[in-house]
Amino acid sequence: MRKLELKFLNAEGKIVTYSVDHPTEPADAETIQEAMDTILRENALYSTGGELMEIHSARIVERTVEEIEL
Repeated sequence: MRKLELKFLNAEGKIVTYSVDHPTEPADAETIQEAMDTILRENALYSTGGELMEIHSARIVERTVEEIEL
């Protein structure tokens, strides 16, 4: 499964990650940037370390699981 991870810095200076399952692909950097700017501007998300202060990064993560028969 692929996930889009949005990473922000909070008021404590710590990285806070929010994951979005099954993102639209191909990923569009401009659209992601606009969404993250809106999240910050609207204070749409919150962390235990305080408000989100700035954008850190974004990335697509893919996880592959292979079961082992025992």
